[in-house]
Amino acid sequence: MTLSKRASWFLIAVGVWSWAIWPNFLRNIWKDDRFWDNGPTGFFTVHLVLTVVSLVIGSVAGWLGIRAARAGRSSVAEDVAPPKQLINSDSSTT
Repeated sequence: MTLSKRASWFLIAVGVWSWAIWPNFLRNIWKDDRFWDNGPTGFFTVHLVLTVVSLVIGSVAGWLGIRAARAGRSSVAEDVAPPKQLINSDSSTT
């Protein structure tokens, strides 16, 4: 399956967005008075799990977007560049 260039860049943007937003969110939760009461509270645990899952999903989406963008770029380069065999066969006949 191949992705369009637009879909590839969207996945990359999802990955970047996840890493830009979620660590800051966790820092803000860390500062909240409800996060610690002789150990981590349910409030903190739920938000920690939410952050970790979101970072994993964002990382996978970004990774897939990068792979799709690279695959699209290499297939376009192959379509534009002439094969090396034709270049070598033309130069040997002249």
